[in-house]
Amino acid sequence: MSKLVISSFEEFEKYLGQELGVSDYLKITQDQINKFAEATLDPQWIHIDPERAAVESPFKSTIAHGYLTLAVAPYLWKQIAEFKNVKMMINYGIEKLKFNQAVLVDSEVRLKAKLQSLLNLRGVTKAQLDIELEIKDSKKPAFTGSLIFLYHFE
Repeated sequence: MSKLVISSFEEFEKYLGQELGVSDYLKITQDQINKFAEATLDPQWIHIDPERAAVESPFKSTIAHGYLTLAVAPYLWKQIAEFKNVKMMINYGIEKLKFNQAVLVDSEVRLKAKLQSLLNLRGVTKAQLDIELEIKDSKKPAFTGSLIFLYHFE
């Protein structure tokens, strides 16, 4: 599926209730995990100590922070849809987020998105996307939930 190109509320509205697409896979590396731990002041050993995780973790490996997997969602969303004529986009909210499965280091993840709702709020487009972060070769997603974005079209 090719990337959607959306230039207005009316163009976006045509996709209401539809699956919008799936991003490419993104590999979650130990370097990313370490940098996220440093940036968020969350140096828990399950994330940053491969030797200890190999012995003590039920996963036998380090795992990505749940919030790291969530933080890459906007990047992956941009692979599914490109917005033109937008002055500004704001991350507005998250609903019904559930972390379903740990993402082991060096796993590949991708985002699947469906347009759940779309509102025109006095010229600002409020989009709610039902999302799922799939893990390559796994039946269970890393997380499910809804992201809400505000698009200020020109």
